[in-house]
Order: sequence, then structure tokens, then C-alpha cells
Amino acid sequence: MNFHDLIVKRRSIRRYTGDPISAEDVKLIFEAGLLAPSSKNQRSCRFIAVDDPETIQKLAECKPAGARPIANCSLAIVIGSDTTLSEPWIEDASIAATLMQVQITQLDLGSCWIQVRGRDHSDGISAEQYVRDLLGIPDHIGILCILSVGHPDEERPLQNVDKLCWDHVHIEKWHAGE
Repeated sequence: MNFHDLIVKRRSIRRYTGDPISAEDVKLIFEAGLLAPSSKNQRSCRFIAVDDPETIQKLAECKPAGARPIANCSLAIVIGSDTTLSEPWIEDASIAATLMQVQITQLDLGSCWIQVRGRDHSDGISAEQYVRDLLGIPDHIGILCILSVGHPDEERPLQNVDKLCWDHVHIEKWHAGE
């Protein structure tokens, strides 16, 4: 499958079968993240693979809404970055997460980006602090998101390229009225 076909196929999957993911596939997913470009080639991204069902259930409670896809995934990947190595750590982690999602799609698995940075936990602490405390992540590691990963238990239509917002593309300069 070529790259364009992968990005057309990639959709947020929120329901999973619960079947395990092979070790070979997990390795390829992490290779995609580790190969991601990073600011000044600092390789600031850090990843935590979680497949323990009890911990996965606790991760699904990291914020009051929007984290439920984690509850039934086979693998949760916490994506962060060493903030002491890279000022644009958010961008570094975003690129890595995106490449991992494309790799996941190529493997015929599903994923959903669960935003953690900037979100609140229901106990009055941030979602980031909740995840940090749960997994023992040091303070200098910024936590961007969690990818829920698994074998899809839902079918989503392909992205519709006919509905792309081409008026969002400007040539040479910004065009007034857009």
C-alpha cells in the first residue's frame, strides 16, 4: 500500500476486538516512532508500552471524556518527550505519534490519539499528572498523548478526498476573504 493510500485509510478507531498484537508488529510500531525526525536530531521522544489490562483500565480514566477507547485496546502507548532536550518537544512527539499511527494502519491495526497534554483529570489534577503518577514518569518528560492500539472491531469509511478543503490552501500569499 502506498503512502497516500495509508493516509486515506487511516481513521480513528475506538473499538477493538481485544486480540493480542504480535511482537513483530509492536516492534515495527516503535521503530516508526524512533525513526521520526526530531528537532536538532535530539531524539527526545520517550514511549511507554502498556499491555497490562488493569493498567490499561486505569489509563482509560485519565480524563473525564474522550479516553474510553483505551479501555478495550490491546496496547496503549504513552507518548512523551524529554523537555530538557528539545524546546519543541510537543512537535517532536506529535511527529512520532503520527508516524506510529501510519505504521499501525499499514499493519491493518487501528489506533486512536487520546490527547493528554492540556486536559484535566476528574480529580482536579491534570490528565498529564494522572498518567505521570500512574506510570512513574519523571517530571521532565512531557506527556503529549496516548495511542490506543488494537485489532479494529469497527469499520470506518475511507477518508473522502473529494471533500478536502482546497480553499484552505493559498498560493504565493494569503487571499482575502478566506
